[in-house]
Amino acid sequence: MRVLHPQGWAPPVGYANGIEAKGRLVFVAGQVGWDAQQKFQSEELAPQFEQALRNVLAVLAEAGGRPEHICRMTAYCCDKPAYLTARAQLGRIWRGLMGKHFPAMSMIFVADLLDAPGKIELEATAVIPEERT
Repeated sequence: MRVLHPQGWAPPVGYANGIEAKGRLVFVAGQVGWDAQQKFQSEELAPQFEQALRNVLAVLAEAGGRPEHICRMTAYCCDKPAYLTARAQLGRIWRGLMGKHFPAMSMIFVADLLDAPGKIELEATAVIPEERT
């Protein structure tokens, strides 16, 4: 996997402009902040973000993937003021689960999510490297 950063561009903060990778593709559907029984334990953005990210990683693990295999992630959030207020906390959650791995990412603010009282939904694309023999 190689991070793509055009010469002369300012460094991105909390994401990569692009990722190049070879291997087995894994597509993770949008995951909201509910638990394995599809129950929300919180209506707050930060706990929902943490659970949604844990859900993404759990699905990825089913394919033998790890956090560093995520190449692209899209976040859909329906509460921009809450997101802006929680950015530092979300960063701590990210580093706790993902370390210093930052895939190509997009943050999209939407009017609502299907699953109430969801505040954020994460979807991801990962590339699990080919095993060398």
